[in-house]
Amino acid sequence: MENNHHSPIQPSLGSTVIPLVNKLRLVLEKVHDGDRELELPDLAFVGSQSSGKSSVLEALVGRDFLPRGADICTRRPLRLQLVRSEEEAAEYGEFQHCPGRKWFDFSRIRAEIQAETEREAGDNKRVSNKEICLKIYSNRVLDMTLVDLPGMTKVPVGDQPPDVEAQIRKMILSYIKKPHCLIVAVTPGNSDIANSDALHIAGIADPDGNRTIGVITKLDIMDRGTDACDLLLGKKIPLRLGYIGVVNRCQEDIELNTGIQDALASEEAFFQSHPVYNDVSDCCGIPQLAKKLNQIFVQYIFKRLPDLKTSVRSKLAIAAKEHSSYGHMPQERDQGSLVLNILLNYSNAFVSLVDGRNEERLTSELYGGARIHYIFQSIFVSRLEEVDPFERLSDEEIRTTIYNATGPSPALFVPEVPFQVLVRRQIARLLDPSLQCARLVYNELVKMSNNCLVHELQRFPLLKTRINEIVGSFLLEGLEPSQTMIGHIVEMETDFINTSHPKFIGGNKAVEVASNQLRTYRLSSPRTRDGVDSDAVSVSGSNRISNAIVARSHTNGIVSDQGVRSVADVEKNGSPGSERGSNWSISSFFRAREVHNPSVNISRSNSDHATLNHKEHASSIIHLREPPLMLNSSDIHSEHEAMALAVTKLLLESYYTIVRKNIQDSVPKAIMHFMVNRTKRELRNVLIENLYREGLFQKLLQETEEVSMKRKHAEETFIALQEASRLLDELPTEAATVERGVWEDHSNFSS
Repeated sequence: MENNHHSPIQPSLGSTVIPLVNKLRLVLEKVHDGDRELELPDLAFVGSQSSGKSSVLEALVGRDFLPRGADICTRRPLRLQLVRSEEEAAEYGEFQHCPGRKWFDFSRIRAEIQAETEREAGDNKRVSNKEICLKIYSNRVLDMTLVDLPGMTKVPVGDQPPDVEAQIRKMILSYIKKPHCLIVAVTPGNSDIANSDALHIAGIADPDGNRTIGVITKLDIMDRGTDACDLLLGKKIPLRLGYIGVVNRCQEDIELNTGIQDALASEEAFFQSHPVYNDVSDCCGIPQLAKKLNQIFVQYIFKRLPDLKTSVRSKLAIAAKEHSSYGHMPQERDQGSLVLNILLNYSNAFVSLVDGRNEERLTSELYGGARIHYIFQSIFVSRLEEVDPFERLSDEEIRTTIYNATGPSPALFVPEVPFQVLVRRQIARLLDPSLQCARLVYNELVKMSNNCLVHELQRFPLLKTRINEIVGSFLLEGLEPSQTMIGHIVEMETDFINTSHPKFIGGNKAVEVASNQLRTYRLSSPRTRDGVDSDAVSVSGSNRISNAIVARSHTNGIVSDQGVRSVADVEKNGSPGSERGSNWSISSFFRAREVHNPSVNISRSNSDHATLNHKEHASSIIHLREPPLMLNSSDIHSEHEAMALAVTKLLLESYYTIVRKNIQDSVPKAIMHFMVNRTKRELRNVLIENLYREGLFQKLLQETEEVSMKRKHAEETFIALQEASRLLDELPTEAATVERGVWEDHSNFSS
């Protein structure tokens, strides 16, 4: 029988810290949900099946309590929290799945581990990654938390799936790959260390060996003449945390019910009597392993604490904000004030977005009013600047309009009708982009309304829906007068063409610029220099002349300062190099060439001519060709036409530029007045008028089941993080003493 009367082993480091850490672990398990920032250190035991891993754990506890057998025994991770108790106190265990119950009979603890394993993983050797949590209180243990992982196996047994080996490896790696997990790699000493499954998988998770400690079991059954001294000293496979060698109970000892304490005494005698292991006694025995694990575990706890405190405090602030956003369900008497408060906060949040006073988004991106300004300047104004005044208006159309406006008689002066007809047409094209600008701003305001009080309103989906509907309708009501006003602005520009505008070039100036530029063009034209009649110009030549005149007016300004002569000079002296200078008077700018023939006196006093021969009469008739069914202006061309075309284009461009600037200024003003500023002024009153009604309060403040669960989870998370913060604040009281001792002892291990 096992001897339960024994002296307790050496004092435990972290005797106050580790219980608090265990409490902290339970608290953080409620909230961390895979968050590595909230993970605590673990001591994870890994090894192949039958490596002696379970025997090592039982030796550390000082009790038989783990399932045993020929096949795989550990089929679920077992989290084992060892708590050092008072010397006279009874030993017992507590399962997390059986809260409040104490297990004093350790054979029944073994049976419960087996039963709980089968409840989750079945009774035919399947494995599960769901933990069993067992806490053991004893005066023979040192404070630490261990995780016993299933032993690695090669061949499936029972109804284990074919990939059971891969499943177990995946489960083990999910623990030991965590950066705060300490790996206890258990390897039997009577096998080739180069083939150790434990060291191999530990090397995958910890390639530098910084957080792996090796445990060499079964040293007493190694081949005669061999020992593990070089391995224990790290000469073969070095590990930063070193190795510890132990002696396990053999199967005969277990069958004979040899107690743990007797086995520990036999182990001590073996190492003391062995000539090699006696010289490395600090690396041998279960007591040395317990001490080293305890010290390393406490060291890693205090190494982890600063980052853990920072993470907990950061997440506590976030949780507090989320918890506050959900709040508590208000009493009936408080529902009205809650609704009013939400409506006021919503309208204030909207105005702050428009005015650029939202501190949360101030530095992250352009938002709110800044985006509206971008729409006005970088989209609307810039696009209008890019539009050609003659876009979708060809020279052919301008020329046709000029000829149609003169009617049957040639024009004596520059005709006003073609200019007004064409400029109205171009001005009307500014309506569509102006209306699009209003729609873009409306869309932006809708986006802003959806970004107001997102967290606060998620509690009450019906209230959020009603606010969105009311705000959407209200914004749409602002869009309609904005678009109407924009239509009026464009209509005003088309209804009255103000040719007296101080910046308008005017007819005389346009004629002067066109005449000067045409003269320059004619002097440089090779066709004129070669003596070709300048009046017989092709349509393409006419277009080139007018385009050159407009282009030069762009280059030199509205009118060139050099070579400009008055209209009187032009009429008097004619154009240089032309033999028919008189043809270039203002009265002939839009006149086709006229041919004057003196009248012929057909009266004859001789009566013999009254009886002309019919054949002679027929042969003397002058026949005219029929006019074409469709007459294009391209069939009529001259330099006069080029002048008319150039003058008209100068007038069109000048006035279009004036109107475009007016539109660029007036449209944003209309949008701001009727839509943006109106919303800022009246949104609060509209919301209160439609939603602050006593009969609506209860309906508007209804929570969905999903929101209710989220609110409950937020509250639990907030409370758990508050408790975690409180526990962390208690830990530093022992930190300085313990950490100093840990590092001193650890330096001895390293040496």
